[in-house]
Amino acid sequence: MERINTLKNEISKKVIGQKDMVEKILIGILTGNHILLEGLPGLAKSLTVNTIAETLGLSFSRIQFTPDLLPSDIVGTEMYNEKTGDFSVKKGPIFANIVLADEINRAPAKVQSALLEAMQEKQVTIASETFKLDKPFIVLATQNPIEQDGTYPLPEAQQDRFLMKVKIEYPTYEEEMEILDLLTGEKEFSDIPINTIVSLQDLEEIKETIKKVVIDQKLKKYILDIVFKTREHSDYIACGASPRASISLVIASKAAAFLDGRDFVMPQDIKKVIYDVLRHRLILTYEAEAEDKKVEDIIDDILKTVILP
Repeated sequence: MERINTLKNEISKKVIGQKDMVEKILIGILTGNHILLEGLPGLAKSLTVNTIAETLGLSFSRIQFTPDLLPSDIVGTEMYNEKTGDFSVKKGPIFANIVLADEINRAPAKVQSALLEAMQEKQVTIASETFKLDKPFIVLATQNPIEQDGTYPLPEAQQDRFLMKVKIEYPTYEEEMEILDLLTGEKEFSDIPINTIVSLQDLEEIKETIKKVVIDQKLKKYILDIVFKTREHSDYIACGASPRASISLVIASKAAAFLDGRDFVMPQDIKKVIYDVLRHRLILTYEAEAEDKKVEDIIDDILKTVILP
């Protein structure tokens, strides 16, 4: 646990506040799962991902998604060598441990399809050859919630591949004052050193430790009761959560318990991650939209009806 606290302190050298975002990203990385970050520009999404990659000593790659992006721009392509007459493979930026897919909803369907294979199968196909991606391979994607022009909504199948969809909020008044002091002071922000706190071997050990975190059968039943409630006939839910939601809730709550210094899950761990795990897995009806019901409101209603053990 001391190592995790040191890790968080190292991240805070460059990332002021945003403790919830940092914790949710760590939950994704420490369990080997993808995270979708939704927030307005300027809320340190890219900076946080880059800084966390540095503290973990993992290779990092950033892809700026645009409407004219091609699958080969991500996975790579075959190159012809005129001198030798041979073809060689040039690997794309997806060959990294942590891939930041910036503004992912700006990419067209073909690019989404190529990314989906990488996220699910942990491999990519270039021409006729298949390449395994390095372990760990984690996609941390960002999207802007207000800009809809020139965007391609993520397919439900791809959204389901993300462990969590995390909404990023504005910093507090005090945090923003600290940001001003950090970024407008005499010291160059880029010169702030970030040390590697957790090695690749440490990361694997932590992943195995999280798997061993105990979750009581009653809490598993509580999770299933919530997920099954989303599948019942409702005026507000057109399509409920898949079994991936149940699995993700168990994984995320175990990681939340670990980050809190415990080897067992408590109800508070489930409540800490439940909105992030479910918000991108529920498809709302027209009635919900007409009544201006948010997905968080629906989750609130479900939590009120399911009995906590």
